[in-house]
Amino acid sequence: MKAVLYRYTGLSSVLSFEQTETPKPGPGEVRVKIACSGVNPTDWKIRSGLTGNQPDGFQIPHQDGSGVIDAVGDGVTEREIGQRVWLYTAAYANPYGTAAEYCVLPAERTVVLPDSASYELGASLGVPALTAAHCLGGNPSALRGANVLVAGGAGAVGYYAIELAKHAGARVATTVSSAEKERLAKTAGADLAVNYKAPGALEKLKSFAPQMDYITEVAFGANMETDLALSAPGTVIAIYANEPTDPILPIRKLMRTNATIRFVMLYTITKHDLNQAIAWIEDALEQDALSELPIHRFSLEKTAEAQDFVQQGAVGKVLVIP
Repeated sequence: MKAVLYRYTGLSSVLSFEQTETPKPGPGEVRVKIACSGVNPTDWKIRSGLTGNQPDGFQIPHQDGSGVIDAVGDGVTEREIGQRVWLYTAAYANPYGTAAEYCVLPAERTVVLPDSASYELGASLGVPALTAAHCLGGNPSALRGANVLVAGGAGAVGYYAIELAKHAGARVATTVSSAEKERLAKTAGADLAVNYKAPGALEKLKSFAPQMDYITEVAFGANMETDLALSAPGTVIAIYANEPTDPILPIRKLMRTNATIRFVMLYTITKHDLNQAIAWIEDALEQDALSELPIHRFSLEKTAEAQDFVQQGAVGKVLVIP
């Protein structure tokens, strides 16, 4: 099969487009013929060595993707050949990520993709939508009528946090940094999109809701004062991304709000929480409540350029097409 892989971490130049042996699924695994491979910030960060781990021989990158199951391993009963699926955390503790014509991974990391959903949408879910669902508490019934603030509503996690929260019946405000991103957040269904760089941003958010019930946060250090000003007893602030410099936490200010701060790392959440997030996404897909971000397509041999584009802050979703 054709694949992109790397044997040691570094700049995107370590990625190599090669012909390699097509893998066979082992016990509990399936093989998926990849239609689209989704590129996330986590992919270039892992490849660059920011996580501190070197590949064990080789690594095909990319956690997310979509395609059709074309082989199943021993003991697999919940998946079958011919099923359309979307994939998540494919490359976690597994050398076969989705930047290839075929991907072998544990069957439990595949989810059936409805016929009404495109492969492009399926490859856009995974890390962003699961992270968003978990940041929002995983239980859509708890969000009905709640006030939600999504920091960075034009990013992939923010975009799906808006759509999932609206699907659950919440009122949603979001912060953005440009008119283009404001339009994208409104497309996702945000009731209010505020340019956080503009004067009076906090006042606009407070007029929408003096107190937020849930805040999904991409940059807690930069947005801490805003988050605190909108927090009260019961507010849940879910932080899913880090910043170049770790913020200093004002403990007394945080204590006074009686808010809850949660740190979210998708790879290590509990099985129960993961299943909750998957179920929410499945329900939203069935009801056509999730949509594609603007798509940027790259061929498989251009995977390095695709990762660089994500690293440079691409607006929309970057996909690699094998």
